[in-house]
Amino acid sequence: MSDRALTTINELLAEHLIAPENAPTLTKVADRYAIALTPTIADLIDRRDPLDPIAAQFLPKAAELLQLPEESGDPIGDHVHSPVEGIVHRYPDRVLLKAVHVCPVYCRFCFRREMVGPDGDGTLSADKLKAALAYIREHDDIWEVILTGGDPLVLSPRRLTAIMEGLAAIPHVRIIRFHTRVPAVDPARIDVALIAALKASGKTTYVALHANHPREMTADARAACARLIDAGIAMVSQTVLLRGVNDDATILADLMRAFVETRIKPYYLHHPDLAPGTSHFRLSIAEGQAIVAALRGRISGLCQPSYVLDIPGGHGKALVHPNDITAEKSGDIIVTDFRGMPHRYP
Repeated sequence: MSDRALTTINELLAEHLIAPENAPTLTKVADRYAIALTPTIADLIDRRDPLDPIAAQFLPKAAELLQLPEESGDPIGDHVHSPVEGIVHRYPDRVLLKAVHVCPVYCRFCFRREMVGPDGDGTLSADKLKAALAYIREHDDIWEVILTGGDPLVLSPRRLTAIMEGLAAIPHVRIIRFHTRVPAVDPARIDVALIAALKASGKTTYVALHANHPREMTADARAACARLIDAGIAMVSQTVLLRGVNDDATILADLMRAFVETRIKPYYLHHPDLAPGTSHFRLSIAEGQAIVAALRGRISGLCQPSYVLDIPGGHGKALVHPNDITAEKSGDIIVTDFRGMPHRYP
């Protein structure tokens, strides 16, 4: 196995991760959407299993060449809500700061797949980062800054420290959050220098780990998360509900328990977005609600994520949990328990 990321079709062929007869079609996929698998992820793939859930997330497929009319290169409206480059200001009290647009791995379902990668929107220059920080400074309703992208933890500790020191000088920013896959896909990167950079602002810092299958929560991944948490950095999770990966209550229950065992609070379970070439991953809302309903009686309340949908066009998130309460004409309501049994409530 290579000791660096696999980024080309030829490298995937050399590692027996794709079949030679599929290479011409997959080359067309690679021409449009970036490919990268870290050694950690490549080693997790079961090459004997054509339905391997790790492979499904990271190896290109011919289905990605199919774009449906409802799919969009900006499905949740980042560009609509970007007052200056690198900033997305969708909610009053928080902004996204997209300092970098590369990732250690490229998810085949990524909602920013046409913005990220070597040919994506690019890393913010020093001047553009200065302008982004100035925007945050000028808007005192901004309480939280969420670093995303791209994956912000691909930045060097020096670059991260500079960003954190810039945010430290803005009094109304109280919370800094990082959205990342790094602890699971490149756990060795979570070292003393990177942790020091994450703490450089002196503000409350959260790391949201993106993982979609319990096999991603390896011993090394859990140890990387422990290093962050033991250093005083709180962790939450985010997961995308994906057909062929985790569209099963038992798999999701195992994943959510793995998060809680690692001292990570389950946060969001995302319904997949309408990104181009991703229809093979999407379930219906009804299917997602049924899976979430099956979780209720199966796992502790500590393990329950919020099932959310990003409304296309940039209108924010909506909860799409199954509705356990229905009203009757009498004024009473019917409450459904976790077994699916109805109960009258006055």
